[in-house]
Amino acid sequence: MAASAMAYTVLKVVGAGYVVYLGVQAIRHRGDARLALDAGLAEPERRGRSVITGFVVGVTNPKTIVFFVAFLPQFAATGAPAGPQLALLGVVFGGLCVLSDGAWALAAGTARTWFVRRPERLDGLGVAGGVMMIALGTGMAAQQ
Repeated sequence: MAASAMAYTVLKVVGAGYVVYLGVQAIRHRGDARLALDAGLAEPERRGRSVITGFVVGVTNPKTIVFFVAFLPQFAATGAPAGPQLALLGVVFGGLCVLSDGAWALAAGTARTWFVRRPERLDGLGVAGGVMMIALGTGMAAQQ
């Protein structure tokens, strides 16, 4: 791509067109979110299942392991054993993640309650997202 300006331009325009297409699809299918909300209300997930699934995905994610191996050792003191220090740093990181993800979960629960009261709000959200993707795709195509 670096060697051919034409190939870069074609790839950029195709990518921008695809983002615009996704935006149009989001607007066209804006009612799908309301249907998914209705389906979720009719058949709620078992309590705690999402937490277990999220934990398993997070622990087995290779990116998490690579992050810990690459990032945490720089914060360990050189004169002391590395194992306990890295374990403590991992526990602190996990605690911060629980707090952060918990705050997002509470915000998502509040948003869900807000949408349940008037599900047509989801249509507006779908349109807004679609318009943003169309604007993003247009901006991508206009970039030099």
